[in-house]
Amino acid sequence: MGGSVGLKGTDNVLAEAVKRGAFPQASAKVVRAFDCLLPLKNSFTLITSEDTMGEEILNKMGFECEAVYKPGSQNTTADDTIKAAKIIAEKNVDILAFAGGDGTARNIYDAVGESIPVLGIPAGVKIHSPVYARTPEKAGELISLFLRDKINKTQEAEVIDISEEDYRRDIINTRLYGYLKIPYERRFMQGGKAPSPQSEKSQQMSIAGDIGENMEDGTYYLIGPGSTPRTLMEFLGIENTLLGVDVVLNKQIVAKDVSETEILKYITEKPAKLIITPTGGQGYLLGRGNQQISPKVINILGKKNIIVAATNDKLAGLHGEPLLVDTGNQVTDGILKGYIRVITGYHDSVMYRVE
Repeated sequence: MGGSVGLKGTDNVLAEAVKRGAFPQASAKVVRAFDCLLPLKNSFTLITSEDTMGEEILNKMGFECEAVYKPGSQNTTADDTIKAAKIIAEKNVDILAFAGGDGTARNIYDAVGESIPVLGIPAGVKIHSPVYARTPEKAGELISLFLRDKINKTQEAEVIDISEEDYRRDIINTRLYGYLKIPYERRFMQGGKAPSPQSEKSQQMSIAGDIGENMEDGTYYLIGPGSTPRTLMEFLGIENTLLGVDVVLNKQIVAKDVSETEILKYITEKPAKLIITPTGGQGYLLGRGNQQISPKVINILGKKNIIVAATNDKLAGLHGEPLLVDTGNQVTDGILKGYIRVITGYHDSVMYRVE
């Protein structure tokens, strides 16, 4: 919930997220995932939790469910997730699907360990753990194949989480919590988040020189998260937010760590461009850790005003896989599909595919 309002999640700040206008995302992502399972609904038994933890949205979609856990209140907690997952696992299910981010993956690990296959439907702000499908739709497709025995292979995948408290202070404190067993087919699953190696710094400075040289006066530049945009800010002599979105005008900082609402205010005042870099090892341009850059923002900017920067090493690390977008809006994702120019050095660029 906290992504669009600049909170990097809701751990210990749920009330503040709601106050800023955040709203739950998980149910909408479940609808996207389970839509392709509707034709199969009479061929499997669906076990879930009561109310907003599954039953409500699945019944609305037309599924018949057996609800085996009742949360203590409408404001559910990690404890509810763990209790519900334990009870569901005891029903000898073939697979347990869950929607959330890295914190939810930790809850599922605490509940079931490696005892049963599980699959994450991406719905969080931090999604570094490779237990999640690339998109909700890919999660639904993979579950469908698994239930029909079209995919039998499972493998261990890491459960990784970072401290949200540190994350909000621009400190990345990553920890491996354990492993979950997932049905595996590479084309459906996202990879684990990979850090940028020190050797990339000279390439990043070369990229910064190219972008900095071409920045236009009178235009707002939205500087996205990541080490490559941070190098641009260093090149300009501006302090930045490593894990947030900053606004620059005439090569001077205007606002730091802005929310979706603040971004919309700026980009309706003056011409604006967005500078982003894909996540290392995963290739996500949008939808992972930068939810402030929402479909509304993208629709106003247009694809032509999105500047993508990545080192050749980062692109090589994708092993030919496309760059990915998962904004939560299929029309917006469709606008971004195709090919986009990626700046890889000073006066150097390549055209790269986006899915």
